[in-house]
Amino acid sequence: MKACVIHAAHDLRVEEREPAGLGPGEIRVRLGAGGICGSDLHYYHEGGIGDFPVREPMVLGHEMAGTVAELGPGVEGPAVGTRVAVDPTWPCGACRWCRDGSYHLCPEVRFAGSSRTFPHTQGFFQELVTAKAAQCKPLPEGFPLELAAMAEPLAVCLHAVQRAGNMVGQRVLVTGAGPIGCLTVVAARLAGAAEITATDLLPEALAVARRMGADRTIDLAADRTPLDALQEGGGKVDIVFECSGSPKALVDGLKAVRRGGTMVQVGVLPRGGHALPVDLLVGKELDLKGTLRFTREFDWAVSCIVGGRVDLRPLLTDQLPLARARDAFDLASDRKRAMKVQLVLS
Repeated sequence: MKACVIHAAHDLRVEEREPAGLGPGEIRVRLGAGGICGSDLHYYHEGGIGDFPVREPMVLGHEMAGTVAELGPGVEGPAVGTRVAVDPTWPCGACRWCRDGSYHLCPEVRFAGSSRTFPHTQGFFQELVTAKAAQCKPLPEGFPLELAAMAEPLAVCLHAVQRAGNMVGQRVLVTGAGPIGCLTVVAARLAGAAEITATDLLPEALAVARRMGADRTIDLAADRTPLDALQEGGGKVDIVFECSGSPKALVDGLKAVRRGGTMVQVGVLPRGGHALPVDLLVGKELDLKGTLRFTREFDWAVSCIVGGRVDLRPLLTDQLPLARARDAFDLASDRKRAMKVQLVLS
């Protein structure tokens, strides 16, 4: 079977691999659609993420929906032919965090397409994926797999919104209008936000943010005056979601959030080279929170997508066959041309 494998920075190959064997409780899923994420792009351009370089060839991908192709020993369902969205997380199930339901914090957790563990956890950009049956969430017959494949990034944003607390009637600022920023707009709207502003440096990204539900957008490359206005008087928004991973955006967000407000850091900041303005945290008594992946929000994301409570079609730029993985990664790397690019089998 074909698989999209990273060997080193810019060394991305489509190779033939043997499918992994099926153990108890496992099923085999045929790839229907797999979304290229920002972390996949880090592997493509940098050969790793942070302190975790690629040390062996690794199949990329953790956003995926497909069709059940085979059941392992003792598995009763979902039945062969069922369409499923696949949760990319394998927690240990035994530690204190797993026992209290916070399995995203499990120190032994494995995540599809990740070099944080060694041997690396192989990802989903391959023709046949092996996963636990419990990771596979059934979809209605014929449901579009390209939409279901976006359950994972939506779950990330639903978890971020959960971290912020009560959203009903709140004024929200989302910094960074990439796929995660746009999905955070969607999640904040679902949670009851009254007004959502999104910022970015690219008008193309902001156009998608508006289609995804942002009430107002600010093109910082053209005119940051509207953002300056939100920072006046000690800040005018209730909750900020920083989704760009930019140290400057972090500071801008802390200035824009009102006294006693909340800021959630969603984007991953570069290591070192920036200072946290603690005076703003203390002087305005702010809550600054981190957010990591998701737990039960994956099921919520699937439910929202299947139930039609969210329309994620504006996020999907294009689908390219697995054999053209390099072209797909190059397209996904161009923020002026692409938002969400997916790999399909043909």
